[in-house]
Amino acid sequence: MSAFTLEDLFRIMRECAGEEEAVDLSSAAAEQEFSLLGYDSLALMEAISRVERGYGIQLPEETLAEALTPAAFVDVVNAELAGATPAVEAAG
Repeated sequence: MSAFTLEDLFRIMRECAGEEEAVDLSSAAAEQEFSLLGYDSLALMEAISRVERGYGIQLPEETLAEALTPAAFVDVVNAELAGATPAVEAAG
């Protein structure tokens, strides 16, 4: 599976909570805290859920609590993707 990118995260964030007109979700926003970008914990929980379902991973809550910026969130997801084992279909 390919790496999870900032563009992937920003797309999911827009789908979960929309985008404030004053907020520029571009690479410049990567190091800004989610709260400064206008995203609350409920929007982030929905984004986490979508990432877990879409990528077949379980994101560690304690690590996510420390991921205060989009860049840090992407790093957590990619670390989990690198350690994830592909799903194996049962032989029928």
